Amino acid sequence: MQATLNAIISIVRTPAILVGLIAILGQALQKKSFSDTVSSGIKTFIGFLVLSGGAGIVSTSLAPMSKMFMHAFGVQGVVPNNEAVVATVLVEYGTATALIMLVSMIVNVILARFSHFKYIYLSGHVMLYMAAMLAVIMQVAGFGFATEVLFGGLILGIWDTVSPALVQPFLREVTGGNTVALAHTGDFGYAFAGLIAKFTGDKRKSTEDLNIPKSVSFLRDSTVAITITMAVIYIILALFAGPEFVGKMSSGMNYIVFALIQAGTFAGGVYVILAGVRLILNEIIPAFKGISENLVPNSVPALDCPIIFPYAPNATIVGFFASFIGGVVSMFIMIGLHTVIVIPGVVAHFMCGATSGVIGNAVGGWRGAIIGAFSQGILISFLPLALLPVLGKIGLGGATFSDADFGVIGSLIGWSGVNGGVVMIIAAIVISLILFIVASIIASKHSADKTGQNKANA
Repeated sequence: MQATLNAIISIVRTPAILVGLIAILGQALQKKSFSDTVSSGIKTFIGFLVLSGGAGIVSTSLAPMSKMFMHAFGVQGVVPNNEAVVATVLVEYGTATALIMLVSMIVNVILARFSHFKYIYLSGHVMLYMAAMLAVIMQVAGFGFATEVLFGGLILGIWDTVSPALVQPFLREVTGGNTVALAHTGDFGYAFAGLIAKFTGDKRKSTEDLNIPKSVSFLRDSTVAITITMAVIYIILALFAGPEFVGKMSSGMNYIVFALIQAGTFAGGVYVILAGVRLILNEIIPAFKGISENLVPNSVPALDCPIIFPYAPNATIVGFFASFIGGVVSMFIMIGLHTVIVIPGVVAHFMCGATSGVIGNAVGGWRGAIIGAFSQGILISFLPLALLPVLGKIGLGGATFSDADFGVIGSLIGWSGVNGGVVMIIAAIVISLILFIVASIIASKHSADKTGQNKANA
């Protein structure tokens, strides 16, 4: 009996197996064949192991960067990177992460079904990252396992329903309709960028009217862009750190060659992670999407940010560079202010910057794309500073999450825990739910009034 109990506990505590079982459950609920159900579970299980392995590669490649930066400039430097933090978190908090993610999916469907906000959040990988952040912050704050999963899933489900709604007014300008929404941990930043672009740009002058040379079109491939940008950063740091210091870390390897290898290793790790994520999502998300479509009439699928890149390819490149420059400017400001230095994270600036560029262009033309993405780049550079003290308490002071939503939700939950423990976090989540309900009622009334006015005018 004890052996059976231990086996069950081991399964529950092993995230790869637990996520695989969730996939099997999802397929079974849709009455899929035995073959499809088993295949889905195995692919999800392997995908989780691939993701964990890739996260380990990324973490290994980032370690020399922090050492070189601190040696060269005599300051503490961190690179906001979700994968690097998640790699550490999943080792100890993997089970809680998986269950928070599952509860948040259920909460998202319930809120979308009964509220004005009909968005179903389908970007499972960033959902997983947010769940990981909440798992570690809430356990450190003193939550028991069951309450952590319940309240963590509740706040994540609320945010997964609200965040696409924040961006949708701007996204309609991009897509020309309401058939799709954005589900990404940069949603708050995209709304911020869209607002800035709307007031500073001119939508009549689009980036798509600009003639960007084909010689740089290869940067549209995220793996290439990540490799090149990380190579530039690594080489600059290696030059400042000096060949002697780098040689000690690399066991005598040429310091420039070592920098190139680390940049390629980082990009390779991200590629492996994305392969694992795709393997997981290809099984879990279709099952969940099928269920949600039956439960939530008139729902709008919220998908990952690359879905809008084809709408404005030039704005994609412009936004990436503008956001990265914003990160570099922020880094120098932090050096001047003698704060912790946040080194621009290329993954965040590419994905979030490119998306902000497309949205900024739709509402403010090429000027909106530049200013909006630049502003978003500054935002995601300074927001991680709010998370560092919280993450530092759990041994993650050398890394932090990147995109804007992590800063917003992480700061709300993290600092509530620092100032009032479990009680304050629960209070913050309950207040968030009340505000959600009020916002839904107001939005529904406004929509009804607008519909009535349109009918009267017709």
